Amino acid sequence: MFTEDQSATVAFLADPETHGLDRPVRTMETHISRIFLTGGRVYKLKRAVKLPYVDFSTPEIRLNACEREVEFNSPGAPGLYCGVRRITREPDGTLVFDGTGTLVDAVVEMVEFAQEQLFDRMADRGELDAPLMADVAEMIADYHGRAPAVHTGSGSANVAGVLAINEAGFATSHLFEPSAVARLNATFRAGLAQHADLLDRREAAGHVRRCHGDLHLRNICRIGDRPCLFDCIEFNDQIAICDTLYDLAFLLMDLWHRGMPDLANRVANRYLDRTGDDDGFVLLTYFMAMRSAVRAHVTATQIEEGSPNAALAAEAKSYFALAESLLSPAHSRAIVIGGLSGSGKSTIADHLAPELSPPPGARIIESDRLRKRHFGATPETPLPPEAYRPEVSVVIYHQMIERLLLIAGAGGSVIVDAVYDRPETRAAIAEAARAASLAPLLVWLDADPERLRDRVRARTRESTASDADTAILDRQLDHDPGTIDWLRIDAAQPIAEIVEELKNRLRAPKA
Repeated sequence: MFTEDQSATVAFLADPETHGLDRPVRTMETHISRIFLTGGRVYKLKRAVKLPYVDFSTPEIRLNACEREVEFNSPGAPGLYCGVRRITREPDGTLVFDGTGTLVDAVVEMVEFAQEQLFDRMADRGELDAPLMADVAEMIADYHGRAPAVHTGSGSANVAGVLAINEAGFATSHLFEPSAVARLNATFRAGLAQHADLLDRREAAGHVRRCHGDLHLRNICRIGDRPCLFDCIEFNDQIAICDTLYDLAFLLMDLWHRGMPDLANRVANRYLDRTGDDDGFVLLTYFMAMRSAVRAHVTATQIEEGSPNAALAAEAKSYFALAESLLSPAHSRAIVIGGLSGSGKSTIADHLAPELSPPPGARIIESDRLRKRHFGATPETPLPPEAYRPEVSVVIYHQMIERLLLIAGAGGSVIVDAVYDRPETRAAIAEAARAASLAPLLVWLDADPERLRDRVRARTRESTASDADTAILDRQLDHDPGTIDWLRIDAAQPIAEIVEELKNRLRAPKA
């Protein structure tokens, strides 16, 4: 591992006089960067290192990396990136910004924002919630939609390249037991063989793109009232060019590692609602494990570079353990939830989904959201009455069956959520669920009419994708649903009690 002496550059950037300040410059460090905060501007210096996954070994390479960072990050964080500053040594030996002397280093200049608005710090304070993370999922979907597809090799070869980087990273560390590393590497290679065909199909379909590459909570911030992505990978195309779901998986893994499975599941579901990328849902667990392994060896590298650090060692080991856990066998389930508008189907699905294995929990196939996507509308946009014609509903319900079979058939857990007030639609989805799962759980939520009306009246456009109002509910109530032989649950109970009852049912040998 190469490391150049950058002490003169560090001293220059840390000197208040460089920035015209009468107060100290605050500093931060990562394994490949040093950050200098002046109160108005931030200067990011690439550390002069050469590792298996990054080469910042010369001033020219670091300058090019700074230029690429500004180019790649500016679209996702408008107004945050100011540009690149060259650091030169003048004839008298002093260092200055953008002088005429010899290039010594380069930095990215950014507008300083409140560090409290970084999502990792917000997570520590318990300030991340479902609506905010749904916004993040939408933002990431837009980011991936704009990213260019890259066809430089197969999807399986792309993943094999990441595994090779991980193996090289673990080889530089003495923190993990060699036998455990060997087992983990072998399990990853077995998973690659299992998923190779799907990975190759996804690459051919354009899902391998020039992505963010480092999409965890610390690289998301809130500026004003909107989340922004920043600090993408600019220094290694092999890392940044990846399957879009592998890019997303870093955020899911970060949330899962922090004990926030509900938010990880919410992000995954809202992203897939937006993109329709359900064929890759079963890859998310494997991708999360890959991301956890990345974090394990990168954190271990920091220890190798400095003195022993018990906190960092514990963190690296926790990521290693999470990767092992994510790769362990899991039991998936198929669940169908029916009931009239206002019965709480979507709320129960949202609470139950994170509880199901494998991580990040169940994919929720919700008729209202699927219908909105079918018409190219956002979940908050009301659809015209013709979007609810019977022939349209037949198409939507058929799409739900297709997704159920796709996900559950590939080993993922799935929750399907719709009214299902007609015997033929219940029979069709039940048959599909039985075909995809040894023991599907078929649930009908019962509630008295006034409770349903109160719930429908209390809805806001931001809280639901449903367009149902009390007039639509009254038509549902006037309709005879026929005999319902599904598990019937009193929807008047507290949500937590309903979810616990369903979890108990799922634990039973036969549901």
